[in-house]
Amino acid sequence: MSGDEDQQEQTIADDLVVTKYKMGADIANQALKTVVEAATAGASVLSLCEKGDAFIMTETSKVFKKEKEMKKGIAFPTCVSVNNCVCHHSPLKNDPDIILKDGDLVKIDLGVHVDGFISNVAHSFVVGVTKESPLTGRKADVIRAAHLCAEAALRLVKPGNQNMQVTEAWNKIAKSFKCTPVEGMLSHQLKQHVIDGEKTVIQNPTDQQKKDHEKAEFEVHEVYAVDVLISTGEGKAKDGGQRTTIYKRDPSKVYGLKMKTSRMFLSEVERRFDAMPFTLRAFEDEGKAKLGVLECTKHGLLQPFNVLHEKEGEFVAQFKFTVLLMANGPLRITNSLFEPELYKSEHEVEDPELKALLQSSASRKTQKKKKKKASKTVESVTEQPVEAEVAE
Repeated sequence: MSGDEDQQEQTIADDLVVTKYKMGADIANQALKTVVEAATAGASVLSLCEKGDAFIMTETSKVFKKEKEMKKGIAFPTCVSVNNCVCHHSPLKNDPDIILKDGDLVKIDLGVHVDGFISNVAHSFVVGVTKESPLTGRKADVIRAAHLCAEAALRLVKPGNQNMQVTEAWNKIAKSFKCTPVEGMLSHQLKQHVIDGEKTVIQNPTDQQKKDHEKAEFEVHEVYAVDVLISTGEGKAKDGGQRTTIYKRDPSKVYGLKMKTSRMFLSEVERRFDAMPFTLRAFEDEGKAKLGVLECTKHGLLQPFNVLHEKEGEFVAQFKFTVLLMANGPLRITNSLFEPELYKSEHEVEDPELKALLQSSASRKTQKKKKKKASKTVESVTEQPVEAEVAE
């Protein structure tokens, strides 16, 4: 059958696919750094979101220029969620803006794709903290807990291990810092054009979620976006009624839309974003987009990413990285900018097994000769020099 080749899933067994992931990851890492550096006291959250998205669009337009049909760009719009806001805060131009101030715990979350191969990253920090006066207290506890959960996951998300091992480790680490993983949050397997693959890692599941959540084993050549969200509170994230601005097309749903505005809106979504999450900010006429999104969402054509909040007065920290399960070990391609010397906690991980895990090396066996050859092949195909990997 001639269609077989089109249907065959492209994985990281292919050098060119690895290169596309790494290109996206380099841009995601740079975008994160750009937004973090601008996120100082007095900065507007809206302007930070715009800055991140503009950076991604500019940089992705520079790769694979000759491949006119190739889709590339934002895989997850830049979100800046502050203090007890858990995730997905990416305001529109006429929404109430938030101005950052010293002491705010800020989470920046974004994603990039090249040819549908997705690299996601998220980072947390507190505005105005310096090495001269490191932060202590609950904000420091939750940031350290989230960071260590991410480090544990880097060592546990590998072929042969089970998703529930990660869930259990996160619960123990958070508990040792008197914190709680945000209930029911999922880390997804990534595939080409798919940000929410079927294999997942769940955080702090309820009894019902435990029953419903499918046990899965990690396998070689899979890719995951490992997303850690830890709270100083009970870990219950609720929709506080703030406007949802991020959506994604659900390709499995079909419906004949009645309104012309909705039909035009949906065709623009499909043309520009495929099944990638997008922000209503990306539309020239935000008013028409707000109108068009209503009917599309009502009939399930679009999935909303609601803005979630923990209780007022609590703090939530997030770290997210993308990991490729290569044949010679897991390779983290998006990196946090975590600086341990900025955050001091009186708590630490007590569990001896977890302590040993966190102290173990996360570096991979090298395959230098093979890699050199592979990168040459890739350079000839992409006309882009392949950057050397950054050691962890």
